[in-house]
Amino acid sequence: MSLNLLALDTSTERMSIALQRRGLATTWVHEAPGGALTSLHLIEQIQLLMAQAGLGFGQLDAIAFGAGPGSFTGLRSACAVAQGLGYGAHVPLLPVDTLLAVAEEARMQVDAGEGFEVLALLDARMDEMYAATYRHSAGAWTCLQAPGLIRPEQLATDPRFALGQIQLVAGNVFGVYGERLGSPVLPRLDVWPTAGAMLRLAPAMLAAGAAVPAEQALPTYIRDKVAQTTQERLALKSGGGPV
Repeated sequence: MSLNLLALDTSTERMSIALQRRGLATTWVHEAPGGALTSLHLIEQIQLLMAQAGLGFGQLDAIAFGAGPGSFTGLRSACAVAQGLGYGAHVPLLPVDTLLAVAEEARMQVDAGEGFEVLALLDARMDEMYAATYRHSAGAWTCLQAPGLIRPEQLATDPRFALGQIQLVAGNVFGVYGERLGSPVLPRLDVWPTAGAMLRLAPAMLAAGAAVPAEQALPTYIRDKVAQTTQERLALKSGGGPV
């Protein structure tokens, strides 16, 4: 049986919202620039989608949100909005791994078969990427390597993200880091974590007991540092590594 689900993601510079209503094949979607615009438009656009679907917040079975990793400000914005809506309507929340959402979006775009393995990458700024590997088998995802940080030049050599069985590298880093990622030994797909992917992940997460009360939902931070020091920026500009 389908569910009434709302999903939202602002973990990158894009804002993604999606909504589904029980018994209907239609999905209501809004994709737009995020960043500084998120705080201005996120709640307004959610309300518009809810009105289009003819749903009240109290009718939702769950609210899924991109919990991270990703932009610190974006993660806090999505979590705060999801918490406010969930708390007010007494609806549970589903904190969704944004790298898993990248993997799911990639799977749908390439129409992947059984045993599909993907390395998901998101730009972490500060000359680093968030990375994780996943396998899709028997209709479910398994995390092979939990999200971590990696520098672009280390992609081909870091044992945590071994490319041996990986069939695809997906994410939003290819235009950012280009040749620093090394030779394209594997197919690459430029994708983002989307709310639509989170809608597809949500039923299995609910069945697995991943829903939490609004007050217990938190972003997932891989690091606690949000900016480089002046010394670190100068070292990178001069060709040196992190200090």
